[in-house]
Amino acid sequence: MLQTVWVSSPGRWTLREPACHRGGKHTRWKCRFVRTVIQHPCQRHDTKCPGKVRMLKKIQICLCFFFVSGILYEISLLSSCFFPYVPMSEHFLTPEQVLNLGKSIIFLETTERLEPPPLVSCSVESAARIYQDRPIILFMKGLTNNTALDLNSSYAAFSLLSSMKNVFIFPLQMEIVFQETPLLQWYNQVVPEQEKNWVHVSSDASRLALIWKYGGIYMDTDVISIRPIPEESFLAAQKSRFSSNGIFGFPAHHKFIWDCMENFVLKYNGNIWGNQGPFLMTRMLKTICNLTDFKGTEDHRCQNISFLNPQRFYPIPYPAWGRYYQVWDKSPDFNHSYALHLWNFMNHNRKAVVAGSNTLAEKLYKAYCPTTYEDLIQNAELRDFTHSEDVV
Repeated sequence: MLQTVWVSSPGRWTLREPACHRGGKHTRWKCRFVRTVIQHPCQRHDTKCPGKVRMLKKIQICLCFFFVSGILYEISLLSSCFFPYVPMSEHFLTPEQVLNLGKSIIFLETTERLEPPPLVSCSVESAARIYQDRPIILFMKGLTNNTALDLNSSYAAFSLLSSMKNVFIFPLQMEIVFQETPLLQWYNQVVPEQEKNWVHVSSDASRLALIWKYGGIYMDTDVISIRPIPEESFLAAQKSRFSSNGIFGFPAHHKFIWDCMENFVLKYNGNIWGNQGPFLMTRMLKTICNLTDFKGTEDHRCQNISFLNPQRFYPIPYPAWGRYYQVWDKSPDFNHSYALHLWNFMNHNRKAVVAGSNTLAEKLYKAYCPTTYEDLIQNAELRDFTHSEDVV
């Protein structure tokens, strides 16, 4: 292929470009170079030439600067698609900086434990895999800035989760989370030691404040993600006319979440389990929507909020929660679901995923949190080896 060629010589520039014609009806194209002489901007005896040269050099420098800046900008955009985990330190990203990136997936651990069990790890990992372009944040009540620096070496689950580029683990500091919300006054007055359901109540409050401030999706730590949720403003129906608060999503500063926080304080009763959780979401939704029964797999919509069908997150209802830990003749496909809630609150006997058991939960681990499952197998093999050594 012939190309245009510039040839520089003293006092002039010569443009050599191809000129092509067809030799005849059945002959190939014939091409030759045509020389075009263009006067060089600086003649040999032009006294103004040095000034012109300097001006051209400045223009070239400016163009190079903008070119390099453009490349760096593109690189920054590309790198912003990934959120590498970094230890919590004043030298690294703060929770606010990560949350301000937008569209976070938020998990909460409001107990004091520092070693996330396999189900928590699976929930976070599955979200990190399904939402690879969004930050996944696990807030932990028992975590402080002092303990954060040694997580990888002390706790296996943290090492597992920190290997995922878009996972962040931060301390849950409620006195900061509730700032500039109606919940701050309640938090300053309540006595946690006297609260019957403080672990759940404080989680109910924290998720509302975080979603109102920063927007995104909140998920319980017993929710396994299987495909992206296409909605931005949504509540999850646990059953007809009743909303869960285990999964919900809204943009920042949404009025519905603000109203929920005000009602949280106004109708607060910590002795009733769920009064500030699913019952709160349900009664607030009823104030703006005429809730009806679901007749199939359709979703309902009221104002600008989607009320998602129970099949989206609760295809196995809570009375049948134990079926996740049973062997199925044929595993369900969950084609109508975005995520699966495993009802860990109902799991009083602490049923767990056992490697090789072939239960539905084990299959979900294999498919949606394979790193957690692999760690589970290795730990089981280590326990068996240790047990056999003790027997010998």
